Amino acid sequence: MSYSIDLEGRVALVTGASSGLGAQFAKTLAKAGACVVLAARRVERLKALRAEIEAGGGDAHVVSMDVTDMDSIAAAVARAETEVGTLDILINNSGVSTTQRLTDVTPDDYDFVMDTNVRGAFFVAQEVGKRMLARARGAAPGTYTGGRIVNIASMAGLRVLSQIGVYSMSKAAVIHMTRAMALEWGKYDINVNAICPGYIDTEINHHHWQTDQGRKLVDLLPRKRVGQPQDLDTTLLMLCAKESRFINGAVIQADDGFGV
Repeated sequence: MSYSIDLEGRVALVTGASSGLGAQFAKTLAKAGACVVLAARRVERLKALRAEIEAGGGDAHVVSMDVTDMDSIAAAVARAETEVGTLDILINNSGVSTTQRLTDVTPDDYDFVMDTNVRGAFFVAQEVGKRMLARARGAAPGTYTGGRIVNIASMAGLRVLSQIGVYSMSKAAVIHMTRAMALEWGKYDINVNAICPGYIDTEINHHHWQTDQGRKLVDLLPRKRVGQPQDLDTTLLMLCAKESRFINGAVIQADDGFGV
């Protein structure tokens, strides 16, 4: 006997989908049968990802979104629902970071991280959440109205790391945001959970692992390795599945034991 998660008929919006974890999340959801809406500022990269997903038999659409711009968020979500229908899943993934000691953080550095990781994540979830709530309140009895929101936090939100203090602060806020949304929206069958990835090898940081500093960091990890984007696939699918109705407000560490 085998078990599989089928997202056929579900529509998923993935922010920050132009690269890294966002791109992997979109491909994973499409393989599970979801119609994925790819959102980011780099539209040309989204179009390339859409072509890759469609070549594999998946269904993908592209919307431009800047999570630091309220009008852009509203327009992107509205366009997504106009093109493909109501959103069932949100993967709230957009994020940025800076590397410096706290004494070197400027107001611009602080705003750069917080505007995307906290403010942007909140208002994307709010925009999608309001639509999920409206659907739940107006639905006929027995109609599926539940939603799944997965906020991508970080193990840095649970364990402060040197030289990325502001990033750690922002992801700690995302964790508490997740719990607040789960508390308020859970009664409408909108489940809000968070994934806290550990060190993952992506195109943004791939070169770092080849440096002396990067190798020293890897030596400090429990199993002396960094993860691959696909290592998060099963966690993501579990939280998006309709069968995960009993998981709400969870903060799941997917960090290979680094936070233990």
